[in-house]
Amino acid sequence: MAKVKDKERILKAAREKQSVNYKGTPIRLSADFSTETLQARREWQDIFKGLKGKNSQPRMLYTARISFKIEGEIKNFSNKQKLKEYSNTKPILKEILKGLL
Repeated sequence: MAKVKDKERILKAAREKQSVNYKGTPIRLSADFSTETLQARREWQDIFKGLKGKNSQPRMLYTARISFKIEGEIKNFSNKQKLKEYSNTKPILKEILKGLL
């Protein structure tokens, strides 16, 4: 139980101060994802790289969703099937994702 309280205290301090030091050394906090989440996020990597090359400002959202900007609109997708269906309505996106879906 003490470790949980320590973790909560550290995270609260990090949010407030935007940085945390331990014995004078700054420490970086990162997300702790499960194996399933990491695998799901890896599955988006090819699509992410393809979109990044076309200046569509892709982002990975929690847990394993992809978000990007196309034609001035921000779109979010949680699975590849929905992205594929949407890409069929947008020729530009279909060309970008050709061979990735």
